[in-house]
Amino acid sequence: MRHTITVLVENRFGVLTRIAGLFSGRGIDIETLNVGPTHRPDTSRMTIVVKGDDRVLDQVTRQLNKLVDVIDVQDFHEGEYVDRELILLKVKIDSKARAEVMQICDIFRAKIVDVQPKNLTIEITGNESKVSKFIKLMETFGILDLTRTGKEIVRGSGGRYVTVRL
Repeated sequence: MRHTITVLVENRFGVLTRIAGLFSGRGIDIETLNVGPTHRPDTSRMTIVVKGDDRVLDQVTRQLNKLVDVIDVQDFHEGEYVDRELILLKVKIDSKARAEVMQICDIFRAKIVDVQPKNLTIEITGNESKVSKFIKLMETFGILDLTRTGKEIVRGSGGRYVTVRL
């Protein structure tokens, strides 16, 4: 089963290493890991996406809660959050492909952020499915470079949304 876990931590040296070590020590492979500051300068939020057995992840979650630098741990299931990813990709083009790539960008609401004679750099945001479909289409033109943030989430709370950005 796939899990999206957020961990609110105090900004201290070694916290990331200890938290990642809890997963690797139990043979749980981390698919994506994002870490960034919150609105408070003394805290950061980690968003971790993993595949694993519910029982093992429950054990890891309990152990995360025991760490001194951990403030809060939440394991989200599908439908409990809105997720977005950001990618920047450089795609190879020629004069013939340029119009087709630009048309696909319009359909996906992607933004061309740099134009060079033989390539375009494109920015796109969306859920994992949208981003993956866009990448698949761009592979036919030739992807020269790709950077992907991994999942960032917004969770609902009593009718209003609270941003949880990493």
